Amino acid sequence: MATFATSEQLLVIIDPAARQADGESVRIAKDVLSAGAAAKVCLPDGPEEFARALGRRGSRRPVVVGDDRALVRAVTLLHRARELAGCALSVVPVGDTRLAESLGVPGGTVAAARAVLDGAERRLDLLVDDSDGVVLSGLGIPPEPVARAAAPQPVAVDCRPWYRSLVRTLAPRPPRLAAIPSPGPSRLRVEVDGEMVVDLGQPVEAVSVMPGARGLAEVEVRPLSVGAEATPVRASGRTVTVTGADFRYRADAGVSGPVRRRTWRVAQGAWGLVLPGA
Repeated sequence: MATFATSEQLLVIIDPAARQADGESVRIAKDVLSAGAAAKVCLPDGPEEFARALGRRGSRRPVVVGDDRALVRAVTLLHRARELAGCALSVVPVGDTRLAESLGVPGGTVAAARAVLDGAERRLDLLVDDSDGVVLSGLGIPPEPVARAAAPQPVAVDCRPWYRSLVRTLAPRPPRLAAIPSPGPSRLRVEVDGEMVVDLGQPVEAVSVMPGARGLAEVEVRPLSVGAEATPVRASGRTVTVTGADFRYRADAGVSGPVRRRTWRVAQGAWGLVLPGA
């Protein structure tokens, strides 16, 4: 784990959703970070300004103050700009932070801010799909019942093509929510490193894929149970391909799809997250 010099400069990007959700936690995070390091604070109004701030960070180490969606947005931006390998990312969780906490980030505002200042970089694996999307913690097919937001309002878009595509895919959800019903069994073909794990003839209740150890993905398939509970089928490999009829999947903090085919590969040690020192 790489540690950081106390003189290092920070770029603190405060996500607009965090400012709306918990202004007091945002203020505390800003005060702790500014007291402990030379910090430039950015207050973007939307995803395009968030992207510009991150892209213009220079030699400053980026710190995201926000929820899980903001963390995934930052990792995705850096990945698509091919700058992820050389950037140690920090996060102070505000809002829905289950993903960040599962990765080892402290849940409390002060503890998380102190970890930014005193912690160390840990290299983590992630999954990269064939549309250049990233998955930090794992994915599930079909997705668990989640909240669906109303359609986002139009926003001004930067003229560069990669900003336009990122704004469409990474725009935060509005607050009004409605329940998504739980889907039924699926018929999916699951292949790991080209070897079939389950075919379309076997209905499945769920498929999960998570970055594992040694650059491998851990796959679990739960066949449809009739009577006694069916035994999960497990496999591990570097690439996972799922094929089916218009399936959706939940990855980190959001739901994607429908798609008919998606392949994920493991990128070993692809990104660095600053966590409390050992």
